[in-house]
Amino acid sequence: MRIRIVGAGAMGRGIAQWAAAAGHIVELGDVRSEAVTAAVDFVRSMLERAVQKGRMSAGDCAATLGRLVPLDDPWAPGPDVELVIEAVREDLDTKAEVFGKLEQALPDSALFATNTSSLSVTRIAASLRDPGRLAGLHFFNPVPLMKIVEIVPGAATRPEIPAVLTTLVESCGHRAVTVADTPGFLVNHAGRGLVTEALALLEESVADPAGIDRIARDVLGLRMGPFELMDLTGLDVTAAVIDSIWQGFRFEDRLRPSYLTPNRVTACLHGRKTGEGWFAYGPEAPAPAPEPPVTGDPDRPVFVAGGEDAGGLRSALTAAGATVENGAGPSDAAVALVPVWGTTVAAAVASLELPATRTFGVDPMPPAGRRRVLAVTPTAGPTAARDARAVLARAPEGEEPFAVSVVRDTAGSVAQRLLASVVSVAASIAERSLATPADIDLAVTTGLGYPVGPLAWGDRIGAARMLALQRSLHATTGDPRHRPTRWLTERAHLGLALTDRGTSPADCS
Repeated sequence: MRIRIVGAGAMGRGIAQWAAAAGHIVELGDVRSEAVTAAVDFVRSMLERAVQKGRMSAGDCAATLGRLVPLDDPWAPGPDVELVIEAVREDLDTKAEVFGKLEQALPDSALFATNTSSLSVTRIAASLRDPGRLAGLHFFNPVPLMKIVEIVPGAATRPEIPAVLTTLVESCGHRAVTVADTPGFLVNHAGRGLVTEALALLEESVADPAGIDRIARDVLGLRMGPFELMDLTGLDVTAAVIDSIWQGFRFEDRLRPSYLTPNRVTACLHGRKTGEGWFAYGPEAPAPAPEPPVTGDPDRPVFVAGGEDAGGLRSALTAAGATVENGAGPSDAAVALVPVWGTTVAAAVASLELPATRTFGVDPMPPAGRRRVLAVTPTAGPTAARDARAVLARAPEGEEPFAVSVVRDTAGSVAQRLLASVVSVAASIAERSLATPADIDLAVTTGLGYPVGPLAWGDRIGAARMLALQRSLHATTGDPRHRPTRWLTERAHLGLALTDRGTSPADCS
């Protein structure tokens, strides 16, 4: 296929390298001829580096460069061009102007694709004489490494075009997911679940950014915590995406932004690129503060209260050599630990008549790493809290002790709320038929690097247990952001997996 790419910036040159390496003839054009020269030089350097590292032969490198055709004029006639990929700046008028000129220069048979990440594909296509020839083809940076592409048909896109683009993408070694033309498309939309809930936890002073990140990594198994991720992406970019998706979905509570971000954006606390964000960066930045050491009494007796999760915690602490009391309630010397699922420690203190100064919550979610989470209420005694932390840090002989995060009591604790939000946003995408369950999980694991897709993650917990968590969060907080989706509720009632598309009315016609 002969492909023309218009826009020789970071995305355009990445797409050019990807397509040329896969065997396609790639014309690369830009209104700035120096940008084309720089892009070709960059691609050459990337390919030569691949040869040096043994990932590409010298012959393949030369052949790939031979398929890269720099253009003096991006609007030059191209009778053999079959596909155009536009990768210019995110501005509707600019993109419309680009496609208008291409429409004059290229044959009617050429397909048009826009690499927009935030604009409506339908609105871009509306400026064309034939809006049916255009679709979204959204790559992620760096293109050769981020092996996922979103294919976004606009309202007028001809029905055969998504399949053509899917075949192209997958023949070039990337995975393709088809998603509706909605704010954030798929990956950016699904990614709001983690960061918006992390910001909500920070608003409520449940834990600081470093503490939330530790739990996200060590309990949920994420490669980066949400605040690290925001600093890497840039808070200015993240905040703009959060706001645009929230507004685009008509102020959906599940996607609600935080009041914390506007002032930080104004103050240029954007993250790595400005030297300071949620954390500090650069040679002069202070080292991250270490976690407080465990200083309590690990031999203090404990009483484990609560429902179905109490037995597992009791067994784990007994195996670690802790003194675990039996009976109807804690002795005067013991601290009480309550595994909480979607509820608060404060509610357990009241309903179970436990001693408020020495009762603490424990997140029963199985951790991905060596970390447990202890929740403290405003009435907690500091000495009792230190002792409870020391007991939770215990591990069976020969194993590493657990790190123990101490957080403020909140419904569901940190990891449960983060996971509930991730699953809920993904379920709402599936519920609206914006993408298939399989594509949602594929896009999130590939594009965001989660250890498992959000719907599959919910299935690991179990639909019924996830529903109980979200109902408890909703009932305890009264916040509509936690209301269960129909997708989750139906599947919990019917015993259907969250990853299962299920039967639709169309299947019965």
